[in-house]
Amino acid sequence: MAVYTEIADEQIAAFIAEYDIGRVVACKGIAEGVENTNYLIVTDLAPFILTLYEKRVRADDLPFFLGLMEHLAARGVPCPVPVRGRDGAALRRVAERPAAIVTFLNGLWPRRPTAVHCAPLGEALARMHIAGADFRGRRANDLSVAGWQRLLAAIAASREPLANDLRDELSAELAAIAGDWPSHLPSGIIHADLFPDNVFFEGERLSGLIDFYFACCDLLAYDLAVCLNAWCFEPDLSFNVTKARRLFAGYQGVRELSADEVAALPLLARGAALRFLLTRLYDWMNTPANALVTRKDPGEYLAKLRFHRHVTSVASYGLDD
Repeated sequence: MAVYTEIADEQIAAFIAEYDIGRVVACKGIAEGVENTNYLIVTDLAPFILTLYEKRVRADDLPFFLGLMEHLAARGVPCPVPVRGRDGAALRRVAERPAAIVTFLNGLWPRRPTAVHCAPLGEALARMHIAGADFRGRRANDLSVAGWQRLLAAIAASREPLANDLRDELSAELAAIAGDWPSHLPSGIIHADLFPDNVFFEGERLSGLIDFYFACCDLLAYDLAVCLNAWCFEPDLSFNVTKARRLFAGYQGVRELSADEVAALPLLARGAALRFLLTRLYDWMNTPANALVTRKDPGEYLAKLRFHRHVTSVASYGLDD
């Protein structure tokens, strides 16, 4: 989440008037995240989130994202529900951007995730995978191997010193990962970006999953590998095997991983680390200086990538080999 497009109070009021959600009493831009413009809209009836879609989000993908959230919510997954206007449409436009309003979820995301958070995270991820099995929408993962190759080419063409320093290492890493990337594992709807700031808790109870704007069809175990990277390293970038055990236990309590999925986890985790290293590095070099957005350090995922590169057994993740 971020603010790239500012909206006048009059535009907000006119936009909200297209819905039956009350009168606007407060509006605040949300600076976290990097993809879209987001505002917290408080009406005299309830709070809502207004999202203006920017950057990598394609307009043609928006019906998929909004339809997926409706589908998952109807099956008990705690996620935002798109709000439809008086004309029945959830997808609209404001400030020359595609836009939608979704319901507000209570809870806070964990600034310092602990092992206590990881079991309910794994359980919620597995339930989301199962709930998405009968969703009819389809969207390819633009940020899988082919997308990484395009990103690396753009980064390599840059004159940024950081890009120059990493060019050879990242090229070799991508070639190694792409050569062994699995295609036979169970696939379906994945979130693809389930970082701590996209998961809400009330105390120790998981209360919501948000930000489905990278959701796509891909390997289910890859989604788990994204979470392994995002939740199971400490601030000093040491790996916490207790968190990993809790994450996997929560997941497998709902959906059992196949032997092939378990065996592929080191490669999938390595690929997930490369994916976020490349997008963070690209954004670091290309985010406008005046954007109200928090840029994320690509160095964090370079360290994680190097950790996974040396993993030779899933025992390193707390699983039986």
